[in-house]
Amino acid sequence: MQTEALYYTQPPVGEFTARVLSCEAAGETWAVTLDRTAFYPEGGGQPADRGTLGGAKVLDVHEKGGEVVHSLSAPLAVGETVTGRVDLARRLEMSQQHTGEHILSGMLHAMFGAENVGFHIGQEFLTMDTSVPISDEELAEAEARANRVIWQDVPVEAIWHTREELAGLTYRSKKELEGPVRIVTVPGADCCACCGTHVERTGQVGMIKIIDWQNYKGGVRLFVVCGVRALWYFEAQRAEAAAIRAILSAKPGQLARAVQHQSVELEAARYRAVQAENELFAALAESVQPDEAAILLRPNLGPDGLRRLCAALSERTDGLCAAFSPTETGTLAYALACTGPGADLRGLCKQLNQAFSGRGGGKPGFVQGSLTGEFEEVQAFLRDALQA
Repeated sequence: MQTEALYYTQPPVGEFTARVLSCEAAGETWAVTLDRTAFYPEGGGQPADRGTLGGAKVLDVHEKGGEVVHSLSAPLAVGETVTGRVDLARRLEMSQQHTGEHILSGMLHAMFGAENVGFHIGQEFLTMDTSVPISDEELAEAEARANRVIWQDVPVEAIWHTREELAGLTYRSKKELEGPVRIVTVPGADCCACCGTHVERTGQVGMIKIIDWQNYKGGVRLFVVCGVRALWYFEAQRAEAAAIRAILSAKPGQLARAVQHQSVELEAARYRAVQAENELFAALAESVQPDEAAILLRPNLGPDGLRRLCAALSERTDGLCAAFSPTETGTLAYALACTGPGADLRGLCKQLNQAFSGRGGGKPGFVQGSLTGEFEEVQAFLRDALQA
């Protein structure tokens, strides 16, 4: 027995009654079928509806062989009549995304011959994969045209057609279809075979915004938000910008200038810090005797700082120069250098890594990495290795 689909009804059905046809345990959940349902089952890139059914939470919904299977948090008695309540706020959110995808896909197809070869509504945004590359400027124009269709508030039509009727229609479809086919039409934007839920008029989509894109399999993958998700996205962007303005003491409209100013000051401070470090490294090297091994521990040095310290030490001695600095993860970052004739530190680096669970490598005269251990132990290990 096929489940009667109430989820295509417009306006959307928020509450309905139905008879329980079956209820079976499915791990920690219960698989329930009804004679009719307003819960949309996952399909075509759109997640399933949520809500309650007979007091139990609807955790997921799938269609199998014409039957809609509801995954519930609790069992229901077979034969009883239960009340279902669909989360209409979520339904609207999903319908906005799906209708917005149709409008934008239709525009991209009409303008650039782009086929939609992939579509998925995620938790924060939807993704669309196109069959051809599209530039920034072209995407901006398609987005603008798609939003104009929304503002025109035209009706969204969803009609089932027979195979004979389809022969006289021009529509988009990812694959060859058989039997009755549901065609969703947005006047001036799109005509496409689709099993998803949609809003009644384009104005309910609110707006479409492409928030990012990347090259993908010869085309582009678009990251898009529509309707309420667009509002959430812009509110998050506004809040983040306000937080950054507060940190930088920047006025509205002056954020980019403030960030640029901060960047220039930061670069100047980095330069001064490097110069100060180099002076310190030179002073530390003054105490090193020629041919003497220099093994030092200094805080707050990154890979470049360790390299520069070893370089300063190497100007005073042909012996081993080793610099170590604790990291935030509890390891010791290290750099080893030697300018002596025929020096090759790769063997010593390997021994050091094996003894202290380290990772690293490099060239004969310079190696770098990180290890786990106390500096005193590592220092003793190196001195023993040099005497061997």
